Amino acid sequence: VLRALMQALPHEDFVYLGDTARLPYGTRSANTVRAYARQAARLLTERGIKLLVVACNTASAVALEDLTEAFAPLPVLGVVEPGAAAAAASSERGHILVTGTEGTISGGAYPRAIEAHRPGMRIEGQACPMFVALAEEGWGEGAIAEAVARRYLAPWLGPAGPDVLVLGCTHFPALHAAIRAVVGPEIRLVDSAQPTAQAVKAQLEARGLQRPGSAPGAFSLMATDAPERFARVAPHFLGRPIGPDAVEVVDL
Repeated sequence: VLRALMQALPHEDFVYLGDTARLPYGTRSANTVRAYARQAARLLTERGIKLLVVACNTASAVALEDLTEAFAPLPVLGVVEPGAAAAAASSERGHILVTGTEGTISGGAYPRAIEAHRPGMRIEGQACPMFVALAEEGWGEGAIAEAVARRYLAPWLGPAGPDVLVLGCTHFPALHAAIRAVVGPEIRLVDSAQPTAQAVKAQLEARGLQRPGSAPGAFSLMATDAPERFARVAPHFLGRPIGPDAVEVVDL
């Protein structure tokens, strides 16, 4: 999501917080995720942000309303709604499979959001918790990643299967190659990064919050634990090298 935001809004400054000490959120209770999300958002607001992006599907699914209320009038955007809109628009046969963490799938946020955009669709869900660990290790392609993807997704494939697969966790695009190898070329893969970036851009424009001038923006990275590991994994997501000294360790 950060990568897509930086591409869509190259003149804006970004501050990113990865709660590496407590991930994955997808196996936590809804109350715990809401508490963690409030703590993370509070730290980010202390850094003077003008808009908050909840770049986690699980937190977006269960904590977005809570954060919007708690930090008003700060604009707060999640990733579920933009991803759901893109999925609804992408499906020709009206059959969508949503993959995500256990929390995202059990919460049902994607089916509700997709149904709101396009009623009457067939929407199914598959929790893929091992995808998070693979992404964190940087194992997004190859035999191991494909074997795990096949275990999760093979039961859904075939002539009566979905025509759109939603990567309903912001870790999952790191496994795009492995997932594509398993599902084949016909199924559309949809993730929330680009739609979220466009939604943020629209919000900034609508509220007159764009950064003036044309100078390139800056970005800073924070993590709650293991900055060396964070720096090792980050290039798989950001597409650029990150040194450990570029990651600030913070305590929530």
